[in-house]
Amino acid sequence: MEHFYVITNPSKDKGLKYADFIREYLIKRGKTCIVDGGSEGRETEGYTDSGRVPGEIDCVIVLGGDGTLLQAAADLGNREIPFLGINLGTLGFLAEVNVSDIEEALDKLITGNYQVEERMMLHGTCKKDGRSIDEARALNDIVITRKGSLQIINFNIYVNGKFLHRYHADGMIIATPTGSTGYNLSAGGPVATPGAKLILVSPICPHSMQNRSIVLAPEDTVTIEVEESREGQIQEVEAIFDGSHKQSLRTGDKLEIRKSCKTTGIIKLSQMSFLEILHRKMSD
Repeated sequence: MEHFYVITNPSKDKGLKYADFIREYLIKRGKTCIVDGGSEGRETEGYTDSGRVPGEIDCVIVLGGDGTLLQAAADLGNREIPFLGINLGTLGFLAEVNVSDIEEALDKLITGNYQVEERMMLHGTCKKDGRSIDEARALNDIVITRKGSLQIINFNIYVNGKFLHRYHADGMIIATPTGSTGYNLSAGGPVATPGAKLILVSPICPHSMQNRSIVLAPEDTVTIEVEESREGQIQEVEAIFDGSHKQSLRTGDKLEIRKSCKTTGIIKLSQMSFLEILHRKMSD
């Protein structure tokens, strides 16, 4: 690799200490490196838009945690540039390079000693009266949750146009294998290895003993239809893509989710397997 772009979370990288170190390290070795909001302009919030990243960039280095990498992937989803995550906190599933290993990681990028894992993404389309009002992609998950109310949500789930079940719950998580270790896991959903091609459907605090997570094929399309409340009133919910992009929905609106034609490239340097990372996380 020759050309690098660094995105950092300034709340964790105080004074952009690590971002500027990476830039200097790479430049000394004859590479190009741009720090988003780095030494030449520290006004940014640690994320960027696609238009600010030069076309020749080979790798985006993300400093922060899994959340920072998810936001960066959302911002640059159309560019198909692989990401390397460096965690500035606890061990992450996406940002798995430790600060103490930065130099070793950069050397591996320079010499080509790495692999790129192509991670499946979801594409969600919000519809009102059959018309698309918003759409976005997600690397981790798309979540339907309550908006401004403590009442449970009533919604219907369809798979490939066929009615599956009517849920009464606090929300619903539609996750990728990458997102299976996030909110999905906290809600009691199954864990999948990140290289799998699956769609995971998990209710949040379902108000029934019979409601369980469902594992679907990547070719399936999941449709969530917002119903009236039990009192027959209009319900308002939010569709949240990877914890950031949000769209309000009301009774009668639908959220259609399918596997995206795009993937996110995650650079793998560590010899530690996903299951080893999972074991460490579960042992904490």
